[in-house]
Amino acid sequence: MNRQTRTINGKQLCPIGLGCMSLSQAYYPLPSESEGEALLHRAIDIGYNHLDSARLYGLGHNEDLLSRVLKTRRSEVFIASKCGIEFDDGNRRIDCQPETIRRAVETSLSTMKVDYIDLYYLHRRDRSTPIEESVGELARLIDEGKIGAIGLSEMSADTLTAAHKEHPIAAMQSEYSLWTRNPEIAVLETCKTLNVAFVAFSPVARGALAAGVQGPSKLDSKDLRAKHPRFLESNWAKNQRLISEFEAIASREGVTPAQLSLAWVLAQGDHVHAIPGTTSINHLEENIKTLDQEISEAALREASEVINHASIAGHRYPEAMRNTIDTEEF
Repeated sequence: MNRQTRTINGKQLCPIGLGCMSLSQAYYPLPSESEGEALLHRAIDIGYNHLDSARLYGLGHNEDLLSRVLKTRRSEVFIASKCGIEFDDGNRRIDCQPETIRRAVETSLSTMKVDYIDLYYLHRRDRSTPIEESVGELARLIDEGKIGAIGLSEMSADTLTAAHKEHPIAAMQSEYSLWTRNPEIAVLETCKTLNVAFVAFSPVARGALAAGVQGPSKLDSKDLRAKHPRFLESNWAKNQRLISEFEAIASREGVTPAQLSLAWVLAQGDHVHAIPGTTSINHLEENIKTLDQEISEAALREASEVINHASIAGHRYPEAMRNTIDTEEF
């Protein structure tokens, strides 16, 4: 695979970006402040120019961490952030009302100490607020020069189509990997038709397809994956057998499991981007080197036959989280 670029809102970007969430929450142990900052600098040094954050991540910590790097390197990167998931006294709620969006954008700008944000997503669908109202407010923020483009996250093809009629949508971000195929139902094709970039988060299956998970017993109790069905003891044994088959394909091809995972995601369309997260500089370097690997189409097909939504045991989300997403289900 050549070191090509792909487009979001007219900007030529490395197709492998960096998902920054794990620098602030979700996967444990978390890095120190200095480790997180060093990783961000190293990412930019080696060619990452698409950094993805959110108001939610660390409840502001992630954007604050980015601010320390952006103060000297803003011109080198395309910054994405998100709003729409609010916390009130520890209670999580989805809120994409226009006034909430405006307040969130102003807070993101202030926290990251930047004049504008290249791409701003609605993190989840607010079913109590028409998508047109939410997008309309983001469009006004574009007119004011505060954001460059509008994105949606974990939303359906129908929602994307309705939003796009209100104002062009630049990107749709959803979970997509060999073991999570929901975007293939409708969203991938709708993005292609509407000329919307598709940004895959968790493209290495939350570490499972990157030799990053040794088993449920090894996960920290605070780790997000500890409560996800695919990582529970009841499902892990079956999934581990499939992962071992997958890892054998990668070994035979002369690449790492993470590289095979990322290559498969990027092969699903020229409009597809991947934003793996990591707290390891070694993994950071390994991931971007995917773009220098030659991986056969036969190996990609074989990987897809071994790991897919029908072969894997367990849903991608716990029940409570399933109720917050708008994506199509098999």
